[in-house]
Amino acid sequence: MSKDPKIAAPAVAALLMLSLTLGGCATSPTGSSLMDAHAEGPARPKVEDLSPKDGKPAMTADERSKLQKELIAARDRQESRAKAQEGAASRQLVKP
Repeated sequence: MSKDPKIAAPAVAALLMLSLTLGGCATSPTGSSLMDAHAEGPARPKVEDLSPKDGKPAMTADERSKLQKELIAARDRQESRAKAQEGAASRQLVKP
């Protein structure tokens, strides 16, 4: 090591801090590492079955059919709007 005290003192301090920091991670009072902290936490609550208790389905066949038609119509509207916006954008780029 260098005999210059301006360099030696910070180097010794850095090595001491590094050894203390790493030594603290290696041991803990419970014998486990910080990486196991989430495993020691409280157990997650169990997810309950949220199905209806009366045995009725969430949607009837008619309701499902109606919803599918509405979703398809919404998708088609979005596609036509996107195509219109693309067309308008390309016309603006071509304009001299």
